[in-house]
Order: sequence, then structure tokens, then C-alpha cells
Amino acid sequence: MTNLTGSNLNRREAAGPKGDGRDSPSNFPKYPDCKDSGVEWLGKIPKHWGFSRLGFESWVRARLGWKGLKADEYVDDGYVFLSTPNIKGTSIDFEKVNYITKERFEESPEISLKVGDVLLAKDGSTLGTVNVVRHLPRPTTVNSSIAVITAGKNLYGLYLSYVFQSSFMKATIQAIKGGMGVPHLFQADLTKFYLPLPPGVEQSTIAAFLDHETARIDALVEEQQRLIALLKEKRQAVISHAVTKGLDPDVPMKDSGVEWLGEVPAHWDAIALRRILKRIEQGWSPECFNFPAEPDNWGVLKAGAVNNGVYRESENKALPDDLEPRGGIEVKVGDLIMCRASGSPDLIGSAAHVTSTRSRLMLSDKLFRLVLNDNSEPSYVSLMLGSAPVRRQIEQSINGAEGLANNLSQGSIKGLLITLPPVTEQQEIVARVHQEIIKLRQLLDQARRTVELLNERRSALISAAVTGKIDVRGWTPPADAAPAHQEARMEAV
Repeated sequence: MTNLTGSNLNRREAAGPKGDGRDSPSNFPKYPDCKDSGVEWLGKIPKHWGFSRLGFESWVRARLGWKGLKADEYVDDGYVFLSTPNIKGTSIDFEKVNYITKERFEESPEISLKVGDVLLAKDGSTLGTVNVVRHLPRPTTVNSSIAVITAGKNLYGLYLSYVFQSSFMKATIQAIKGGMGVPHLFQADLTKFYLPLPPGVEQSTIAAFLDHETARIDALVEEQQRLIALLKEKRQAVISHAVTKGLDPDVPMKDSGVEWLGEVPAHWDAIALRRILKRIEQGWSPECFNFPAEPDNWGVLKAGAVNNGVYRESENKALPDDLEPRGGIEVKVGDLIMCRASGSPDLIGSAAHVTSTRSRLMLSDKLFRLVLNDNSEPSYVSLMLGSAPVRRQIEQSINGAEGLANNLSQGSIKGLLITLPPVTEQQEIVARVHQEIIKLRQLLDQARRTVELLNERRSALISAAVTGKIDVRGWTPPADAAPAHQEARMEAV
């Protein structure tokens, strides 16, 4: 089996992101004279800056309707119809979009987009997501979940888009949506948002500075995300090789007779999972609280408790005191738990062996407990269920069964084809694979933490620049820097 220690992948991660610290807010000068903004979340702003409200400085369109437009009216080609997933990235996605006809497009000319328009998600879980139109490959409009904001003569659209990414504006949005069942930003509220307003030239400099510095950070984040993807691929490759080829490269092999498994060690069996199953047990789904149970109270596991083959007991919901717990579905050490249903197809079929747990946690009805016979190790079967050959079978079962797109049936689970070495060899495989997985998990944790720190740095830099906590008026792009996006000044409303 390949050992990751000392590999290029390991050395690359150990080096970490190559940042020089120039993008830290503490490394930039402060404005010499400031004044109180009068707004708690904003604090002081530079003395020469103005202060206004969004409605005075821009044209806000957030009360949008499409006269009963339905999905079956979408056409194969036509006018771009953006939705919130299209504005979630660092740039607007004009490729994976829906299209509408010219007639429908022309019904709402006020939201026909122009370069410089700021797009803000105003509904649901994506509320507050923002982007700016830097270019328009073809005529484009938006659906009713996106507000369109056109900057006036005293405001630059690109600067405004960064203001909406600041901690000051995020705090404003959180305060407005607080206490609502379905989070939503109304046009009347948006127009009242406070807005720090530097002189026009200064807005342009701030926007160019943030374009350059956030691009550097985003490149580092992207590098870490690629590394995370490689580490995940390596993890599955290590598991898949071990449970289909074994640990001894010189062992005689035979054709398993199963296309997805290929050749396996000659002394192994290739069987359906039902051959080692005593039974499958399912949990229940009472109305629980949306927070985890305290150590001495009962809780019900969520589907994510077995994500990526790791048992996470913190992924649970507290059971209300007025509901009687069911001891027969309590999770115990040694259990093999599988996710049977989830909104995420990648989670369906995930399984984890419970090696330790607190008491008083129960299975939900989205989880199965697989009770195995004595010639199989739950920890080995857990690895097998996470291998590439079995994942392929699970994905086919999910997609191939009508009405079961988010569900894995007991029959499908019993029919999964797996390899079965002798018990002692199963134990050896588990021990060796776990050594490799621990190393990979450490690298993954380090890469994820790096991404968190980079994103925190990005957010802090944006907030400092657009609220006047740092002075970037003297900033100029490095001579070797690629040209930043240049945005023309927006016309007056």
C-alpha cells in the first residue's frame, strides 16, 4: 500500500499557503482624522467621508415579480435568467443558467442588467450573497430572489459590492432579518441601509485595491481547495485498494466475476452484503430541538453523523423532555451505522463504525444500523462501503430507482457486492488503513483551517477598507501585477 508520508502531496501541504502578510489590515496606515458615524456597527469614519443611505445614492429594485413565470417556460437559448446560485462565486456564472424568451424579458425592462449593477440575494439561506456585473455576454435579467442595485452619480458599483461584503453590512442584514420565519430583505429596508461614502476617486482606489488583494487571497484559497480535493481522492484510493487488492502485492489473484471489483486475492470471497447481514434496524424521527443534546439528555442522530465514514456524535438533535426515548435504537459501541436518506446524494450510503460514544443517542429514521454476523468486522465493512466500487453501486441504486432519488432501500443495501477476506485479514486491513487515514485527516484539517484563516483575512481586509479603518489612498498596484478589473463610473440614476 502506498504510504503518503514523504510524498509530494505531504510536502506541498506542509509548506502551507505562500502569503507575505501584505494583505493584513494592520499593515496599512490609518486615516489621521476621523469622526463618529453615529452608527454602532460602523464606529468612526474618516473626517472627509460622507455618510448617506442606500436609497439616496442608488436605484434599488427588490420588489420583483414575473407575472406567473414557470419553469416550463424556460427555453434552450435566449435571454439569460440569473438565480442565486449564479451569483455565489467570486464572479457571476453566465454558463449554468436558465433562459427566457424575448417577450418575457421585455416585460420587466427595469431589471435588465447593466455593467456595474450590484446583485443581492434577498431571500432564504443565501440572503446577503452579493456580486457585481463586470461584463454582460448577452442581455440578462434576474429572478425574484435577487435585488438589483444601480449606483448613482456619487457611488461606484464595485465599491458598493465590497461594502455589502463588510462585517458592518452583514451585521445590518442580520439585525433586519432577525426573528423572521423565512429570512427576507424588503426594498423599504434596503433603501434605509447606512452607507459610508468616500469621495469618488477614493471609492475607485478602494475598489481597485480590494480587487487586487482579494484576488491574491482567492488564489491561495483555490490552491487549498484543490489540495483538499486531492486529499479526499487519495483517501478513497487508499481505502479502495486495500479492500479490493489487500496488503500483500505478491498474493495470487483471481477474477472476482464482478466488473466493478476486478481481480481480488484468490483466497477472498466476493459476495452480496446480505450474506453477512443478520438484520437491518431503522430509527425514528420525532420532533426534536434544533440544537444538540446535553451529555445527560437524550438526542437523535442526524444523517450527517456518519459523513465521510467518520462517526460524529455531535451531529444530533436534543429530544424534548415530553417524548419517551426508545432504548431499542440507542447507539452503542460496535454499531455499524449507514445513512439511508439525505438531501445530499453524496451522503446517502455513507457508513461509520462506532468505536466510542456517549450514552443516550438514538438512530433517526434516516439512519440504518447494520447488524452483521460473526465472520465480518464492522470496521472493515464500513471501509468497504466507502470504497469506490461500492460507492458506484450505491449511486446507481439511488439514481436508478424511480421515486428513490434521495433514499437507499434495504433491498439495495443487501444486494451490494463486496469483498470478504478472512476475519484476521480484515482486522489487519483496518489497522493499516486507519494509520493512513489519520495522516490524511491531519492534512485535511490543516488545509481546511488554512481556508478558514484566509477567508477571515479576506473579510477583515474588505471591512477595514470600506469603513475607513485603513487608508489606501497611496496604494498603487505592483508593477508585475496583472491588470485589475476596471469599472467605468456609473451614470446617475
